[in-house]
Amino acid sequence: MKLKTKKAATKRLRMTKSGLLKKRNAGRQHILGKKTRKHKRQLRHSGYVSATDAKRIRKVLPYGTN
Repeated sequence: MKLKTKKAATKRLRMTKSGLLKKRNAGRQHILGKKTRKHKRQLRHSGYVSATDAKRIRKVLPYGTN
């Protein structure tokens, strides 16, 4: 039987060529007035999912992401 991909995970994560999962930082959508310039600037950069979480996420992304 085919495995289904969780669509919510595909919208939020990208798989790199080396197999790491890339994510966007949270806290950049609204209520930005109280956050400092420096903090908002640091939130622009994306990050990578930790190894512990990546193990769980790979189960919901059986075929990777685009």
